[in-house]
Amino acid sequence: MIKLLQNPAASQAVKIYLWQMNIFRLLIELFVLYLLYKLIFDFIIPVYRASKQMKRKMRDMQEQYHRQQQNFSSPQQSQTEQPQKEEKVGDYIDFEEIK
Repeated sequence: MIKLLQNPAASQAVKIYLWQMNIFRLLIELFVLYLLYKLIFDFIIPVYRASKQMKRKMRDMQEQYHRQQQNFSSPQQSQTEQPQKEEKVGDYIDFEEIK
């Protein structure tokens, strides 16, 4: 290897080879960075936003359900607490079917 570096033509070839390898390594690193960028901004962030939105909608639906249950149960409680008065209005009329 030392003899190769002493030879100017071989030394130039080694330099070119190392330069080409550095460019190749740089291209691979740029490609990996591009893939990471695409993964983060086209997959991870949209999935995060969608899951956050779904959690919010589920929480809103649960709150709405609980409000409806409270509204439904509170009139029944007030009816059971008040004594009911029976009012008779007129006579009972039995209807017959006409064929």
